[in-house]
Amino acid sequence: MTDPNAQSPDPNVPPTPPQQPAGPQPVAAAPLSPEQDVQWGSFAHLGGILGPLPSLIIWLIFKDRGSFTNTEGKEALNFQITILIAYVVGWILTFILIGVFIVWAAWIVSVVFSIIAFLKAKDGNHYRYPFAIRLIK
Repeated sequence: MTDPNAQSPDPNVPPTPPQQPAGPQPVAAAPLSPEQDVQWGSFAHLGGILGPLPSLIIWLIFKDRGSFTNTEGKEALNFQITILIAYVVGWILTFILIGVFIVWAAWIVSVVFSIIAFLKAKDGNHYRYPFAIRLIK
């Protein structure tokens, strides 16, 4: 029921918009210090031992916060995608038995080159893998 004593709003006055709640607004993350930039860039390579997911996570989180991490994260991720393709090819070819050797070789190459890249990157040097499909530029 409506209140018979209530006055109708003036049609010439526009209604006021609802007020936004006052609260903390999101803030962009602070840039990485040079030491942190080198640290996360090197961790992107070292994470490749576990697969492409650590490199992807590090790159996505820190790519806008440090140029070294952005470059090294992309390089590590491209290499891990290349290794992932080698794993898939190896698993497909396991019925011929050559696939077992491909999977085994891909794992060894992944571990060795990830450690080499980590050791170079932790000193602040950029590392470029000898072979990688450059999907992320």
